[in-house]
Amino acid sequence: MRKKNNTITISHLILVVLILSFCAIIYKLSYVSLANEIDGINLTKFVEARNTETDVLPATRGCIYSGDNELLAKNINSYNVIAFLDPKRTENSKNPRHVIDVSYTATVLSPILNMEIETLTRLMSQKKYQVELGPGGRGISEMTKKEIEKLNLPGIGFTSSSKRYYLLGSLAPYIIGYASTDDDGTISGKMGIESYFDKELEGQDGYTIYQKDLYGYTMPNTTTVTVPAQPGKDVYLTIDSKIQMFLENGIKEISEANDMTWLTFSVMDAKTGAIVASASNPTFNLNERVITNYLNPLTSYAYEPGSTMKIFSFLAAMENGSYNGSDTYPSGKIEVEDAVIQDFNGGVGWGTITYDEGFAYSSNVAATRLALKIGRDKLHDFYDNLGFGSKTNITLPGEVKGSANFIYRTELATAAFGQGITTTPIQNLQALSILTNNGMEIQPYIVEKIVDSNTGEVTYQHQRKELGQKVTKENAEKMRALMYDVVYSGKTDARYYKSDTITMIGKTGTAQITGASGGYLTGKTDYVRSFAGIFPYDNPQYIIYVSVKQYSGIYKDFASMVTNVVEEIAKYKNITDNTTKIDNSKIIKMENYISKNTQESIEQLQSQGMNVVTIGNGKYIINQYPKKDKKIPAGSKAILITNGELTMPNVIGFSSNEVVTICKLLNLNYNINGVGNVVSTSIPEGTPITKDMTIAINLSY
Repeated sequence: MRKKNNTITISHLILVVLILSFCAIIYKLSYVSLANEIDGINLTKFVEARNTETDVLPATRGCIYSGDNELLAKNINSYNVIAFLDPKRTENSKNPRHVIDVSYTATVLSPILNMEIETLTRLMSQKKYQVELGPGGRGISEMTKKEIEKLNLPGIGFTSSSKRYYLLGSLAPYIIGYASTDDDGTISGKMGIESYFDKELEGQDGYTIYQKDLYGYTMPNTTTVTVPAQPGKDVYLTIDSKIQMFLENGIKEISEANDMTWLTFSVMDAKTGAIVASASNPTFNLNERVITNYLNPLTSYAYEPGSTMKIFSFLAAMENGSYNGSDTYPSGKIEVEDAVIQDFNGGVGWGTITYDEGFAYSSNVAATRLALKIGRDKLHDFYDNLGFGSKTNITLPGEVKGSANFIYRTELATAAFGQGITTTPIQNLQALSILTNNGMEIQPYIVEKIVDSNTGEVTYQHQRKELGQKVTKENAEKMRALMYDVVYSGKTDARYYKSDTITMIGKTGTAQITGASGGYLTGKTDYVRSFAGIFPYDNPQYIIYVSVKQYSGIYKDFASMVTNVVEEIAKYKNITDNTTKIDNSKIIKMENYISKNTQESIEQLQSQGMNVVTIGNGKYIINQYPKKDKKIPAGSKAILITNGELTMPNVIGFSSNEVVTICKLLNLNYNINGVGNVVSTSIPEGTPITKDMTIAINLSY
């Protein structure tokens, strides 16, 4: 009986435990079903996260175009080479889907991928399911992919992606820059425009959100949300691909024949500030990217400019009323505190000469005397006002400021001829713009516009930016006349820049190179030689700035390269000038022509090389411009008003200052629209001028 009672008791106990367990399970299931959160975990979000898939829709990077609408950079399809190594991937031995013969596969892929056989063998000998055959097999082109596919290699496959491709690979690499694929598969800019405008070019990725089942397929009767990708914007540069090619071909030719540390050559539109070309040596191909220097010479090279700085130190003296070109001084050498400043011919000089001649001879003594006359503060302020020692803020990465600081009298002296201070090519181009815009400084720029590639909307359009009137129109004209004399007087090596087809004016510079331990190097080629040029003289269209460091060749050959490039540009742009037969090396002192015979006055002025504008058909002169004793460069306009009937002259192409002068001489009221040169007027040529007449003048570049 006792045994029987024990069995019944145990059975009842088991039954009670089972009933309680069942109730606990029911309670737990009910709680899980009804509760939103368990142990701090939101069950709804947890389930959705497990079943929700998000696919990224990559944005297409915007293109880069040249100023003449050449496509320079775009995205193209690319592929990565994959080797499948796991034998389990092969289900049918007659159709192998993994690498069977590692040695043979490595041997035939080696020349195609430009990788060592040993490297490929090592990659494909690993105990892995698959490997990427990089770096040579990463980002290959469609053509290379097809070449590999023709080999029918077992176990070799591809994954697709996109990469940046540069259609003119070696054209303007430091300006365009490059973009490359990051580890996460995105393409981002690393240099140049690609880097500076990375956000505009990259666009915005889209995405698709959907619910997936256990096998990864889209679940039926669920909502799919798609946000399309927004492609990047297209950037249009100011670079003219043909002018850029002229520069690069010239640099390549001179670089192959001579040794040098570097060479940089840039061309800017004289009226707008657009950088139409900028090339250098060394250079690189944007698709191959064998790069020895990552700094853009246009914006990131700061060095002593040498005597090209005399353009601005002489202008500073003119602006401060301390310059009279006909004054004389003893050239050769001058003592400044404990230093002796010498002219470049060993301090011999050229005897007592005028300051105008001193500029033509590139006299350090002339520049020093002028700098000492105006003082440290005025010269420093003048340099600073032109932008030396500051960034131009051109839209390129890595721009440096240079240094235009000087304190002591010896530093003041050397700063006047470009030593002891450092400048960049872009700063010099900006400062030179005052000579081609009647004293107004123009900010350089490299991007013309940015366009939404989806809609065609122009989201950014460059507007000409004036930085202020830095010198008077008269002083700008005076300096251009002096720069003409530099090239055409034949007094220095600048004579090698004389062209037979275009009148280019300019100023040369030669600066010593600072050694690593201080002081200047003394080797035969230890100089930076530069040239600042403007062409054509009568109506400047372009400004050039070229520099070369430690050039081993004959300087005449270097100058010929520059001149040949300028002539190619002039021919391409159909630029002609009519001053090649005029002796602009002379400064004309205007005589009094009032009451003199009209025809005789015209002939006399033309014989001096003046461009004569005659208004009226009278026999005698009743008014003139410039006035008596005014000094102007030969080739300038001289306006003569006669005593006959006054009619409107042809002023198309005249500068704003010239047409305003005519209006004042004729007592004409005027309204000016735009900037630049005259393109049209409300009063046609030949219309009789009457009292209280008003003329509308339209200007443009």
